[in-house]
Amino acid sequence: MLHYGDVPTVDIKQWTFSISGMVERPFSLTWDEFLALPRKTVQCDIHCVTTWSRLDNRFEGVPVQDLLRRAGLKPQAKFCLVVAEQGFTTNLPLADLDRAENLVALNWAGEPLTPEHGWPARLLVPHLYFWKSAKWVRGFELLDEDLPGFWEQNGYHMRGDPWTEERYGGRGLTQHEINRFRNASKKHGVRS
Repeated sequence: MLHYGDVPTVDIKQWTFSISGMVERPFSLTWDEFLALPRKTVQCDIHCVTTWSRLDNRFEGVPVQDLLRRAGLKPQAKFCLVVAEQGFTTNLPLADLDRAENLVALNWAGEPLTPEHGWPARLLVPHLYFWKSAKWVRGFELLDEDLPGFWEQNGYHMRGDPWTEERYGGRGLTQHEINRFRNASKKHGVRS
């Protein structure tokens, strides 16, 4: 349940989920349109960078692969900057995002997510540390380069594999480096 900052207040009437960047068919869906998409259930373990794990979780949501197919990935798309409420971002190689077990999750253990756990929607990427499963997710920006997200700019590993303990990637970035990455994000049209 760890997060940086306050739990956002989400106005479901204004909520959208968008995919843009290196895709053939960028799109944006309202909450009602998103709810109408096919869903699936995934049983998985989750692992936090702070060294705890929770076994046998049951999430239900929209398969990420369905969303990526709908958008039509361009060949140069190799990475994703996941965009969430309050300007939060996290990065993922496309190979880690485009997997059958990944969801934009709406429910956990048969109940809607709570606000503290990412309601109305959170990304689920169970094979990586849980900070990569961004809470309050709003969209994907497909990129040809790996731009660090919020935690990665502050010293967390760029990938986050729990089995090889990819917790930290070395030093945090300087303000100059952060500004350079923000400018690169703006070049790609990523919201901040």
